[in-house]
Amino acid sequence: MFAGNKRYDSPADLPEMIPVFPLPGALLLPRGELPLQIFEPRYIAMVDWALAHDRLIGMIQPVFTATEDELSGNPDLCKVGCAGRITGFVESGDGRYHLTLTGVARFRLLEEIDRRTSFRQARVSFGDFACDLSENDGTSVDRAALLNTLKAYLEANNLETDWESVRKASTEILVNALSMMSPYGPAEKQALLEAPDLKARAETLIAITEMELARSGDPGSTLQ
Repeated sequence: MFAGNKRYDSPADLPEMIPVFPLPGALLLPRGELPLQIFEPRYIAMVDWALAHDRLIGMIQPVFTATEDELSGNPDLCKVGCAGRITGFVESGDGRYHLTLTGVARFRLLEEIDRRTSFRQARVSFGDFACDLSENDGTSVDRAALLNTLKAYLEANNLETDWESVRKASTEILVNALSMMSPYGPAEKQALLEAPDLKARAETLIAITEMELARSGDPGSTLQ
């Protein structure tokens, strides 16, 4: 796969150590694009380091039990995240960075490394997620069920979408984009991230959305 100008064919093309950015509720998936606004000094330093090296940043969530005080410091991290390559970079002129990360592959966190930097770095393994580096044709996904669920959610929340763009999108892009944009909490986002394949991720997204519709009392919450 390509992310920006860089091609990644196997886990061997990815480093064993990457900077990690703990961010609750943020979900990055392979070939997805995540916009970020960076302003904290330690994360400015992280971006500078990444730009000087391989442009990769590991997006990962803190554990769900972390307190507010822990979140402002160095909370424990979930065991699975997703590495993204910096494919867009703009300086704001007032000390902030505007980034676009393009998802490359998920990783398993092995251990954090003390490199005397203000930001966190970790030794990671991409071996369990080699499939992320190849596009998925989406034939295993029940696309009709996914679209029915999306339609019911939009109607229940009085929202609209560009159905022409939805119809043209590949199934992989559709599943991953809907997962990343979904308004669900950190635990649900982690479940979507850790789904073993695209089919499982689509089924997880459908199930989460159906439960949300059922809780809201929407009469169309049973989607078959």
